[in-house]
Parts: sequence; C-alpha cells; structure tokens
Amino acid sequence: MARAVQFDRYGGIDELKVLEVPTPKAGPGQVVVEVVAAGINPGEAMIRTGALHERWPTTFPSGQGTDFAGRIVAVGDGVGGLQVGDEVLGFTENRAGHATHVVVPADQVTPKPANLGWDVAGALFVVGTTAFAAVRAVAAGAGDTVAVSGAAGGVGSITVQLLRARGAEVIGIASEANHEWLRSVGATPIAYGDNLIDALRAAAPDGLDAFIDTYGADYVDIAVELGVPVERIDTIINFAAVEKYGVKGEGNADAATIDVLAELADQVAAGDIEVPIAAVYPLEKVQDAYRELEQRHTRGKIVLHP
Repeated sequence: MARAVQFDRYGGIDELKVLEVPTPKAGPGQVVVEVVAAGINPGEAMIRTGALHERWPTTFPSGQGTDFAGRIVAVGDGVGGLQVGDEVLGFTENRAGHATHVVVPADQVTPKPANLGWDVAGALFVVGTTAFAAVRAVAAGAGDTVAVSGAAGGVGSITVQLLRARGAEVIGIASEANHEWLRSVGATPIAYGDNLIDALRAAAPDGLDAFIDTYGADYVDIAVELGVPVERIDTIINFAAVEKYGVKGEGNADAATIDVLAELADQVAAGDIEVPIAAVYPLEKVQDAYRELEQRHTRGKIVLHP
C-alpha cells in the first residue's frame, strides 16, 4: 500500500488526512515514481477551502499536490528513454503529488540533474513555471524597472531572479526579514505597509515599467495608481483584478510544460537561480506544513517528505 494526502470536503486544514491507498500501477505510456520530496503551494490551500471552485472544481475524495521528485519504480508499455531507478522531477495534473507514490504520463517527468537537491527538485514545478510565465507576460528586459509583490515567497523569489537574469532592475516588496536575501540576489527591497506607494515612487523616481503581483490583496490597484501600463501588469492570484482592469493573469497554466521545468532545473543546478527551502515536514505533518504556509510569511518553499 501507498500513503496519500486526501480530503473529503471543502474546509480548513483539519480536513487533510494521510490515508493508505493502493499503490498506483503504470499503464501504457506511464511511469510510477516513489516520491522523495513534494512541494506545497498556496493554490492547493485555496482549492481545499473551495475558494477556487468556479475555476478548478473538485470531486471527492480529492488528493492534493502537483510538484514532486523521486525515483521511478515502474515503467509502462511504450515508454522509451526512462527506466526503473531513474531520478526524476515532474508534475501531476491529478492532484496526487502529496503521496509516497504517484503515477503520471512519462512526458510529465524529466531527469533530475545530479547536483540538484531533492527538496528543490520536488518543489520547483509550480513556482518555477508560474514565475517563468509572469516574467514573460510583462516582457521585462534590460532597462526596465519592475516591482514584485511577495518577492521572497515561493513564486516571488524565483520571479525576482528571472527578472535580474534578463537585466531588469527589480524592486522587491517583502517583509524586512527578507530584505538581506533580496539584496543578495540583486533586488532593491522595500517593506509593504501604509507608505508603500510613496516608497515605490522613491525607489523608482522615473516610474515603474512593469509590475508582477504574486501576493494578491490590493497590489494591482497600486500598480494601476502608479501608472504602470495594464498590459505590463501580471497577477498570478487576483483574478478579480484581471476582470476589473484588463491586466494579465498569466501563471502556471501558461508555462506548464516539461521543457520549461527542465530548463529551470538546469538553471538551478548551475547555480543561476536559488530556490530557498523554508521548511521540510514529514507527510504525516501535512497539516502543520499548511499552517506555516498559510501564514504567508515564508521565504521560498515548504516541502513534504513522504
């Protein structure tokens, strides 16, 4: 038997249970991966509460989790280029990553670079592809000044580094506890709070060219007030603002490919991108992991060890 996180109805963290389930089998074109590490994400918490029911409805019982990294333990008919024992990272579209074993199509895994740590590999897909899509959406490059909300979070921390790699100047909005880290990756940090608009104007006296919102709240309103062109504002979370202002809402779904994941994995393995790991929890402590996540003050990623 395998173990997997499930919930039977929308609700709070207490709905999450770790249950014994049949170990998945590899069908044609599929592989089974024994999971070593699996990231958790704010969107999963929102799905569990029912907040995203209209966009991503859930049937029960529901599994949970998208990101994972581990070792292949079974290969289905018709799979080429992969074999039992291969170390891989990947994603599942079936909300099944928070488990000891996951079965996925073979084209949803990619080889794990030897010097890429398990925790980072298992937490990379959602945040990495979301950041990739957001940076692409605002067409940032050399000479641009871009503000990022939630700049030290899972998505924000990668977004900042991808922007810097493109030559953009980055203003990272985050708590003061994260300012030293933001400076270390080449961003100008400013604290959120009542004086944020004035602080942004002071940090970018010639104005902001683009704004990426990874947090929600009223950051899109602030970007609009500061005169950032709507076509260069992207939010990964505030879908109401997309409707209200016509800003972009590009995120994970817009770059959710194994090729993007492989590219990001190579960049991290090469040391070009740092993925901070905030905490690691055993699978049985999944409720505690989400309690920490939902405080929304985490630098980088929280990871489960099945």
